[in-house]
Amino acid sequence: MIKVENLSFSFPQKELYKNISFTLEEAQHCAFIGTSGSGKSTLIDILMDPERYLFEGKLEIDPTCTIGYVSQFSQLDRTKETTVFEYIGEEFIKIQNEIESLCTEMETSPDIEPLLEKYQLALDAFDAIGGDNFESNINKKLNLANLMKLKDVRVSELSGGEFKLIQVMKEMLHSPDLMIMDEPDVFLDFENLNALKKLINAHKGILLVVTHNRYLLNHCFNKIIHLENMEIQEFDGRYIDYNFSLLQTKIELQEIAVAEQEEIERYDNIIDNLREIATNIADASRGRALKARVRFQERLEARRIKAPFVEIKQPNIRFDMDQEIEDTIVVNVSNYSVAFDELLLDNVSFEIKSMDKVAIIGPNGTGKTTLLRDIFNNNHDSIEINADAKVAYLSQLQGEVLKDSNTILEEFIDAGFSTYDEVRSYISHYGFEGEIVNQKIASLSGGEKNILQLAKVSASKANVLLLDEPTSHLDTYTQIALEKAIEDYKGAILMISHDFYSVVNGMDYVLIIDDKTIRKMKMKKFKQMIYASHFDKNYLEAEQNKKAVEMKIELALKDTDFELAKVLVDELEELIKLL
Repeated sequence: MIKVENLSFSFPQKELYKNISFTLEEAQHCAFIGTSGSGKSTLIDILMDPERYLFEGKLEIDPTCTIGYVSQFSQLDRTKETTVFEYIGEEFIKIQNEIESLCTEMETSPDIEPLLEKYQLALDAFDAIGGDNFESNINKKLNLANLMKLKDVRVSELSGGEFKLIQVMKEMLHSPDLMIMDEPDVFLDFENLNALKKLINAHKGILLVVTHNRYLLNHCFNKIIHLENMEIQEFDGRYIDYNFSLLQTKIELQEIAVAEQEEIERYDNIIDNLREIATNIADASRGRALKARVRFQERLEARRIKAPFVEIKQPNIRFDMDQEIEDTIVVNVSNYSVAFDELLLDNVSFEIKSMDKVAIIGPNGTGKTTLLRDIFNNNHDSIEINADAKVAYLSQLQGEVLKDSNTILEEFIDAGFSTYDEVRSYISHYGFEGEIVNQKIASLSGGEKNILQLAKVSASKANVLLLDEPTSHLDTYTQIALEKAIEDYKGAILMISHDFYSVVNGMDYVLIIDDKTIRKMKMKKFKQMIYASHFDKNYLEAEQNKKAVEMKIELALKDTDFELAKVLVDELEELIKLL
């Protein structure tokens, strides 16, 4: 259906692809992964509109192929008065209304022939898009996503997460041959994420989905396309099996690399000895032996195996503090309320201590972001911030923290850095090196912008962090680096997140939004609640056990204990079967 051969493409500041090739075939549900800024969204743009881009290589798309598309940055039109049902079925309803109008006109028109022709064309168009069952199909999709309650709700009243799901349904309703979705999971709450998983798994056509969401990656795809370092790697199978395959390859390659290094060092010693002898004794045969050994050593160096997908560079995220605070309350919220068109939160009270790591959990559109922003601004009568608290804020609305017209260098000069060299040295730890530092922030990917936000939070050396969906748009490697930084941090964190992994792996307890107020919940109870709604029994424990064994393998590789690493790989394989 889709075939890409030897595709190359670059921007003036950055080369994105170099002779990449892949195929997408019938019934494949493909996850498209890669580090932030590697060009995933650009490649989707090329697939959607190849005429607009000057690329080298070959792109074959079946001319009869229909494509559905859900954008990464879809905007909700608050002026729309249409209901959810009318929005999803918009194209069907338009043709249906045209057919009814033509029928009415034919009842009174003296010249019926041209009307009959229009009527037949409209019937054919309606039939071509499967119009006969469109109402039933909309109801099925709403039921599948547990969103039937929204059927008659105006689109303007939806939360961002609900609107994203409605968009997915609208595109899927046309049964496209190829459905492309660019990070459809961003900002979805637990319930809506589960609904997206059901919609993806029920779709019959080809799917190409850019996602970093570990829950979707583990449960929705039978093919992986991995874009990294301007190259592509294809894998037929589950994401969890792909990662296992990479780990096995890593062990094999490191074992070979150690053996090769030992051989090279042995030849280095031989060459050094031959050089010393050749210096003291003028002998042509010894000179020839020296040259032969040097050539052989060069061949050894040249054949060293490289695997760009095994070692993937992670940003070095670290949250330090200028000043630690004794075990005391740093944020106190008392009888807080917020309303827009309706009351969202009422009579909310809680306190955060200086080393608490807390997640705020609740459905989309329940006032979480407004609460976090009010805490950061510290201008609300119901909110009190400790005088010794230094607060840093990461926003899900990236424009609140980053200035699009700035270059990366300018952004960090504005943040208090003294020189461009100081900025370059600092942000290199976050993967920003070379010409990209002179790019405007507006030109960066969503993931790159969030990494920049994390770099700014880290540079602030704050002792209280307010993080609003910090894992959104981040690739899985950066998510894991962020989890490690949160684990090591000694200050307070208040984090809005719909990422179960980050919440369970990094938080002490959660604050659950329930019936317009907030209540504290222990992590054990939160896990039980999540299992009841989303996971098979003990899924997260199995996932954590898997992570622990992977860490042991990394340590074994660090010690070059390959026998232990292979034993642990067998243990890991058994754990993966549980997932």
